[in-house]
Amino acid sequence: MSRAWWIKQFVVATVLVFVVLMAVELLKAHDIETALAFSALWSVIAGAVFTGARVYRVRKGQYCAICGDTPAPK
Repeated sequence: MSRAWWIKQFVVATVLVFVVLMAVELLKAHDIETALAFSALWSVIAGAVFTGARVYRVRKGQYCAICGDTPAPK
């Protein structure tokens, strides 16, 4: 898998987590600056953990039925 594919995985995970965290922070009535800082920090951390775990599993050749990007076990 190319670097562009992994970057896309990271960006998608980061954006989705950011949107969810931002919504939660705003629903908790935090001000926008605090919500932006919190959401940005934790979305980057979560995106890195998600992508790192996916890279590790792909390199180990572990099968993922949901992802479908590794060959099925025989």
